[in-house]
Amino acid sequence: MQWGLLVYFALILLLILVILGVSYATGERNRARAAREPYESGMPPTGSARLRLRASYYLMAMLFVVFDLEAAFIYTWAVSVRRTGWTGYFEILIFVAVLAVGLVYLWRAGALDWGPWGRRRDRRPELADGREPDRKDPL
Repeated sequence: MQWGLLVYFALILLLILVILGVSYATGERNRARAAREPYESGMPPTGSARLRLRASYYLMAMLFVVFDLEAAFIYTWAVSVRRTGWTGYFEILIFVAVLAVGLVYLWRAGALDWGPWGRRRDRRPELADGREPDRKDPL
């Protein structure tokens, strides 16, 4: 029975090599300077496409993916709620509770702070009357 799996993987590898080979053989080889520039709706590009973003941007994207994926799990539970009964209800309750604890942890750790001051709320400069100065986000 093991040889069937090996044959399957060999055929998949062969198929991948054939697809890559056909793509290379039939692909266009245009080395013109205009072919290497990005097309921006007919407008010449201004500046570099390499934009440096803060690490908090990527962190927020990862958190969005994690907490957005929970919606898919809750939706599948909602579709099958009659079949799962009380067991499914308690399971989804535990699932949401774990996610809520994770969200509270991220909130307390400052992962959701987007302001220019970040997590340093206790070190913000204050005016003489106790008010915070008006400052804009540098980015």
